[in-house]
Amino acid sequence: MRALVARRLDRPDALELIETPIPEPRHGQVRIKVAAAAVNPVDLAVSTGGAVQYGVTAARDQFGLGWDVAGTVDAAGPGADLAEGTPVIGLADLLGRPLKTHAEYVVLNADAVAPAPKDLDLTAASTIALNALTALQALKAMQLTPGKFVLVTGAAGGVGGYAVEIAKHLGLTVIASAAAEDEELVRRLGADHFVARADDLTAAVHAIVPAGVDGLVDAAVIGIGAQETVRNGGQHAHVQAGPTPPHLRDITVHQIFVHANRAELTELVQLIEAGAITTRVADTYRLQEAAQAYKRLANGGVRGRLVLIP
Repeated sequence: MRALVARRLDRPDALELIETPIPEPRHGQVRIKVAAAAVNPVDLAVSTGGAVQYGVTAARDQFGLGWDVAGTVDAAGPGADLAEGTPVIGLADLLGRPLKTHAEYVVLNADAVAPAPKDLDLTAASTIALNALTALQALKAMQLTPGKFVLVTGAAGGVGGYAVEIAKHLGLTVIASAAAEDEELVRRLGADHFVARADDLTAAVHAIVPAGVDGLVDAAVIGIGAQETVRNGGQHAHVQAGPTPPHLRDITVHQIFVHANRAELTELVQLIEAGAITTRVADTYRLQEAAQAYKRLANGGVRGRLVLIP
């Protein structure tokens, strides 16, 4: 099979599309014939050496690329309970694997895979797992009750957009921060209030809720500057690896390292099928065009996900 890997941790042009044996599933694993796999900022971080630099993973001779996947079960190992031919979504949540989802086939633990949403094409389905699961786990960690205020930074992005939609589904009042030109998009996702990224975030949020928000999903990774919007004793979900912001003013900071599990993937599938959350595909590229997709993502401004098609 063909698979995209990073050996020289440099720029997108250094990515390599290699020929490698099709992997075999072991006990409790399934092999997925990949129909589509989204490209995410974490893929850029791995391919350019950022993940190693920040100590998130050890240096290796070869890094596989790709976290999200949608496709069909091609083979099942002993103990795996997904039948061959089942359309699925999945998440490869381990950074250091030599082969991941930017490939023609991928092997994942069966618990990291769930049946795909009905009536949703697999290209769109490939954009769900990483971003929506990160948003869901961030909101669950904060345990906010309906009616509470939550600020979502980077609300037009992958994680932020899902955080807005899931927060509304949970009955929260959402203040969303994004670029001014993204206000229409963010309000369409369900935001109750909007703050332009260029504005003074703390002043703007305190004008809406003087005591500060109950929770923060900092998808833009602003850090302490965004934490200033949180009330004393509130909650802060930090959704990127790296230094954890301090726990000032009795604020609880949750470092969110996304992890795959079928129960929450199934929960997200149900939200998709109910229309509570939506997918956004910005563009598609063939696997051999991966460097173009990586470059476009690195340049910023992409709304929705770029998706590789083997």
